[in-house]
Amino acid sequence: MNKNLYLLEDYQEILRRIEKLGSESQPEWGSMSAAQMLAHCAEIQEVFNGKELKNTPLLAKVFKGVIRNMVVNEKPYPKNTRTHPQYKQTTERDFASEKKRLLEALDRFVSMTEEEVGQIRHPLFGTMSTREKGWSTYKHLDHHLNQFGV
Repeated sequence: MNKNLYLLEDYQEILRRIEKLGSESQPEWGSMSAAQMLAHCAEIQEVFNGKELKNTPLLAKVFKGVIRNMVVNEKPYPKNTRTHPQYKQTTERDFASEKKRLLEALDRFVSMTEEEVGQIRHPLFGTMSTREKGWSTYKHLDHHLNQFGV
């Protein structure tokens, strides 16, 4: 069975790994700093929590089914995968602020009731089951924590 951010053990694993990150942590691939990676993950988490997703490119809308499948399937993300423009991080970020932002977004995510989770439609992927949301958020965080060797 896949890991799931809604499972306490898996959530605590992610929190422990985030704690191992430092502002000077270096990526094993890609160009984001640790602070930028935390901002990227926080933005994605906030969208899963109900934040609006703006300026989705037409190509992403056309291929949303393919992208959704990549997000929810069991295959790890390829390194250096393209991302939605809203998730790109090109300016310097403050490590402590972005870490706090991500931890708050994660806490909100796992604290929602089943009913609240069910009411949030992903702006690109539409209705997702609780299992799909829990797995895909774990998978994404795992990808980026692996990127930084934690």
